[in-house]
Amino acid sequence: MTRVTDRQPQHSESSARTEPVEHAEHSVGELVNRATEQLSQLIRDELRLAGLELAAKGKNAGRGGGLLGAAGAVAYAGLMAVAGTGVAALSLALPVWAAALIIAVVLYAVAGVLALAGRSRLAKAAPPLPEEALGSVRADVEEIKERAHR
Repeated sequence: MTRVTDRQPQHSESSARTEPVEHAEHSVGELVNRATEQLSQLIRDELRLAGLELAAKGKNAGRGGGLLGAAGAVAYAGLMAVAGTGVAALSLALPVWAAALIIAVVLYAVAGVLALAGRSRLAKAAPPLPEEALGSVRADVEEIKERAHR
């Protein structure tokens, strides 16, 4: 069964010529209203796309952060083993307390340098932008500008 909306209208030659006149009969207010609705829908769609893109990036960042956290925990355990080995080796030539103090000072110095380097990097970091959505918005703006100048 064919719905009424699925049927193609039968145009004669005379009705085809009057079609542009029908479009010309729309008031400026109707055209502005239609353009505003389309622009609103376009902005909503672009915001939805940006949200999806940021969510995907956030999910990947979360997984990467978890893996880095696990790697840090294992590296910390390894560093403590190396520090213990250093204390044991130095204790052959120095008292145990002096060997432990030297290793502790070295570890704190390394931690200070790493903290300064990390703070410097974080200060330079910017949040990631949803590139796909921004590119799409730029293309939409260009299309609107072109159509407005016609």
